[in-house]
Amino acid sequence: MSADSRFASRLRWWRKRRAVSQLELAHAAQVSQRHVSFLEIARTAPSRDMVLRLAAALDLPLREQNALLVAAGFAPVFRESALGAPALALVERALDFMLAQQEPNPGFVVDRRWNLLRANRGGCNLVGFLTDVDPWKPDPAAPINLADALIAPDALRPLIGNWREVAAYFLRGVRADAMADGSPETAALLERLLAYPGVPDPMQVPAIEESDQPILTIHFNKKAPALEVFTTLATLGTPQDVTAQEIRIECFFPANAATADVFKRWAEG
Repeated sequence: MSADSRFASRLRWWRKRRAVSQLELAHAAQVSQRHVSFLEIARTAPSRDMVLRLAAALDLPLREQNALLVAAGFAPVFRESALGAPALALVERALDFMLAQQEPNPGFVVDRRWNLLRANRGGCNLVGFLTDVDPWKPDPAAPINLADALIAPDALRPLIGNWREVAAYFLRGVRADAMADGSPETAALLERLLAYPGVPDPMQVPAIEESDQPILTIHFNKKAPALEVFTTLATLGTPQDVTAQEIRIECFFPANAATADVFKRWAEG
């Protein structure tokens, strides 16, 4: 398949995935519908600027913008630096600061597919308490994946009192990620999670009217006192590196005084 054909096929795929018409895409990219039509049938070859303009109009992640450029015969524009590389020094300092500020509450840095990249001391205490695994000593051959840990039947599932509600909410998030980034890796993650036995329908909606809380909390029931937490997710606001865009910082906060006391005791011990 020629570069023009590869690009045309990928452009059509993304436009349909985003559920926009040629006219809507043309309007967003500030080009004519005729030009979009010619690109989609490989009658016209795109310039690099046009590829990036269409990618922006389709709100593609940086990784997929690179893939679209390659499909059109151009080199990738956005680099993908390893976490710890000099190019990401600013990001590293920000992550260290955020994790330190989160103490004594647990904080984690994960990638797009929920592989654990780092944790603060509170996060290590929580992981160790729940699983007897030390995140400070990761196994490169078997990185900790927080998605698998949550959904698999033999990991955190038996320890979460309201697991079905938490799992359904989490799976909806992974499904949204798969729709947004269109990558085979995220699609494979979703397929793997849904294949675990006893997994709830992601479209299952909890009985919100029965709760007096503004957010869904997670109830860990390993031993007394039970831990009750809620989480926040943060991303970097203006990434220009693939790795930087895919990083997420998940922070756990106590949902009651007893949990807050446990986190404080762990920090002091």
